[in-house]
Amino acid sequence: MAKKTVKTTAKKAVRKSASKASAKAKTSMKKIATATLPKVAPGELATLLDYVRYATSRFIEARLSFAHGTTDPVAEAAFIVCEVLHLHPDQFENFAMARVTAAEGKQILDIIHRRVTTRKPAAYLLNKIYMRGLPFYVDERTIVPRSFIGELLDSHFSGDDGEGGSLIDDPMEIESVLDLCTGSGCIAILASQSFPNAQVDAVDLSPAALAVAMRNVIDYGLDERLTLYKGDLFEPLGDTRYDLIITNPPYVDAQGMADLPDECLAEPAMAFDGGDDGLDIVRKIIEQAGDHLNPHGGLLCEIGRGRANVDEAFPDLPLIWLDTEDSEGEVFWVSAAALQGRGAS
Repeated sequence: MAKKTVKTTAKKAVRKSASKASAKAKTSMKKIATATLPKVAPGELATLLDYVRYATSRFIEARLSFAHGTTDPVAEAAFIVCEVLHLHPDQFENFAMARVTAAEGKQILDIIHRRVTTRKPAAYLLNKIYMRGLPFYVDERTIVPRSFIGELLDSHFSGDDGEGGSLIDDPMEIESVLDLCTGSGCIAILASQSFPNAQVDAVDLSPAALAVAMRNVIDYGLDERLTLYKGDLFEPLGDTRYDLIITNPPYVDAQGMADLPDECLAEPAMAFDGGDDGLDIVRKIIEQAGDHLNPHGGLLCEIGRGRANVDEAFPDLPLIWLDTEDSEGEVFWVSAAALQGRGAS
């Protein structure tokens, strides 16, 4: 099956804005890099909690941004400390007052220094991110995953008629799942766990991102159940249909691209850039998804803060907007029946 490569969809205005933002970021990063963090004498920091406090102070002082798996400086500090010490984040409370060895302390301080001076996401510095409590490998070849879809798979696709209700009757009946714009493959892997009887396909345009995804697929022993495809959305899939399509596509608009924080500038721009209004790729997915869904299926799509643009662009679609613990109206569900007939085929 032929595999195609898509030309960039970024508008000239977006590229110009992003370029200005990048130049500005590089200047500020150079200033930070020349600064020195307060020197820490041996014995001043002793416990895990001491290092978390120190890191939190440095992160606040440096005005870092947090949107890569942690939401605030304390959570990020705890993540760094635990990861250096080979502890799951959930174990922090158990060891908060445990003493850190000199060698371990040096490693932690090194990561703190690099986080402040480079402004790279901690996930890149540690090559690790957690989603729904599960660890995944990540590096600069792919965006740092921070999707709300993992939580929604638990809350709205379990078949349990609890608060909010499930959108499917039985997860065991889902036999095929497609993850578009898979990046590091995290969502596809979470889907394989939520739907244990499903074969999962995952597509991305970036061969570099797919290399990261393959590493995660192998780490979870899913190479027999999860297939990766390189290509532009549905193009490498032929006429294959699915019970469920999941996607967290690029959806940042032109203004958002110009305003990206320094941390996000370390990530692949193509993973963010959704065109002038953020809907370039979302439009394609909505228009084509009906041709790739089984009659009882549906599309789950994350759109960030672009709900108003989506509602305006598709006033006829009966979208169901789903909330999570930390988001409101950033992900929608639409049934296969509502999408039928929108594509060219």
